[in-house]
Amino acid sequence: MPGPTPRPAPGHDTPTTFRPAQPADAAAVAAIWRSGWRDGHLGHVPDELVAVRTPESFTSRARERVEDTTVAVRAGAVAGFVMVVADEVEQVYVAAAHRGTGLAGALLARAERLVREYGHERAWLAVATGNARARRFYARNGWCDEGAFAYPAAGPDGPVSVPCHRYAKQLADPRGARARP
Repeated sequence: MPGPTPRPAPGHDTPTTFRPAQPADAAAVAAIWRSGWRDGHLGHVPDELVAVRTPESFTSRARERVEDTTVAVRAGAVAGFVMVVADEVEQVYVAAAHRGTGLAGALLARAERLVREYGHERAWLAVATGNARARRFYARNGWCDEGAFAYPAAGPDGPVSVPCHRYAKQLADPRGARARP
């Protein structure tokens, strides 16, 4: 006799909607951002940057960046977000409870679509060199590692140089054709 029908992992069967962030989303975005940032960056970025990435800094930055933010909503709550400026995918974060559900891939696809809508055929992003999990994720999603560089992360007293790798992706034309290289 067959066993019970396997159930999808939590979150896989939860409908997701995407929308531009609103000012009321800033607290949820800040909480997701801080938690995810700490998971992916502690031990991989300069101590100078860690010292200024306080809970308050994430809250103020989330408020300042509402215009650049798209949120993913599941069951009425913000479950993740992306921040896109021009051709750069600046931030991609998923709440811990929604990791492993495919939401990160859906958010990245949404970010790629936004870059294309902004008129760019190629997107790029920076990944902390030591963040192996994120680097594998981007590679699995068709992004190419273009090598190491120093990313100027915003700090209260000016940029903080962070060892990163630049990942880029040639985007498909929304009509289905590949964009020119």
